[in-house]
This record gives sequence, structure tokens and C-alpha cells, in this order.
Amino acid sequence: MLIVSEIIEKLKDILSQDGKNGKVFDKDVAGALDLSQVNFATMKNRGKIPFSNILDFCAKKKISINWLLYNQNPGSLVDSTDKYWIRYYPEVSVSAGGGAYESDDSYESFEVPPYFINMLGGKDNLKNIDAINVIGDSMEPTLNSDNIIFIDKTKIDVSRDGIYAFTTNHGLFVKRIQRRVDGQLDVISDNKDYPIQILPKEDVSIVGKVVSSFGMIY
Repeated sequence: MLIVSEIIEKLKDILSQDGKNGKVFDKDVAGALDLSQVNFATMKNRGKIPFSNILDFCAKKKISINWLLYNQNPGSLVDSTDKYWIRYYPEVSVSAGGGAYESDDSYESFEVPPYFINMLGGKDNLKNIDAINVIGDSMEPTLNSDNIIFIDKTKIDVSRDGIYAFTTNHGLFVKRIQRRVDGQLDVISDNKDYPIQILPKEDVSIVGKVVSSFGMIY
């Protein structure tokens, strides 16, 4: 990946090609990324890349994020693309617990194949999708260790049975959840070697519903 100063220079090139008259300054880049000049200067000094703002910028300009960050496909300044991206958190693992969404900077851009878009709710819903890893065998054979699961963060109503990512005081998990008549939740591992747990609804914070997955089937 390019360093921050190199990315800023590429952004200035894009803005200059975009019809801006005269020299392009850091304040122009800050404005294009919807950042204040103070925040932009702080990020620049710390060598911190504002991924979320850059992703939004690239989406608006139809510029390949891979070209901007990794110098891939350098033949065109505006490597126009209809590719779609979601946030993938490679350091986050669910099922065995202990994972967490640590910060906005912990994600990578994950390219979604066009045929996969509808499975995730359509292109307009991709902003609501996060991808994280599964570890452990508690959800086999439905989900296997090292699978990547796709979570729709808008689907948090557990009145609809399904597989959800959720947090408790013990960490981050992915399990099948069914709401009981008394309002408590059956937390079910598809691997029958693990017993069903019954938890009060208030002890469970739903991250989102698992809508699809990538990985090996055993």
C-alpha cells in the first residue's frame, strides 16, 4: 500500500484532472474527503489513512480503490468500475468469542463479485454489510472455522429466527437465535455437541444477521 503522502499526491492529481483551476492544496483534498483541515493535518502528520472517507470519495468519482491505494491498473487515472466493496475485518473472529470491532481503521476493502450482490440485499445495501471471520466448530456444519461471514447490521430483530452475530459479557459470537415465548433467547449451536443456552434478551447485543458466507464446506 502507498504511504499517506503518496496517496495525497494522487488525490491532488485526481482533483486537478477534475477541472479545478490552479494548484491543488491540502485543504482541497481535505474538503474532497469531507474532513476538516485540522483532522486532515493530524492524519497526515501521523501517517494515518482515512479509509472510510477515501472509499466514499472513490465511490463518488468511480475510481478504483485498488488503483489509488495499491497502484493496480495504472493505465487510466479514472479506472472507472462497477465493482462493489464492503468492509472486511480480518482481525475479528466470532464463535469462540473474544473478538470485537476494535476501530474504524481495522477493516480492509473486500470486493464483492457481481453475482453475489443480490445475496447481500442488493448494491444499495452493501453499506450495511460487514465481513468477519468464523473460528471454532460450534456452528458446523453450517459454518466452518475460517469461513468469512457477511453480517447485515440493519437486521437486529431476533423475533425472526436466524443466525446472528452478537456480543455478551463473554465476547463476540455467532449462533442461531430463537426467541422464546417468555422473551428469553435460545442460543443454539448447529454442532449438536454444544448444548443450547438460554439467555435474557437484555444480556445479548445483536450486531447483525448472517446473510451469507464464503469458505470451505466439509
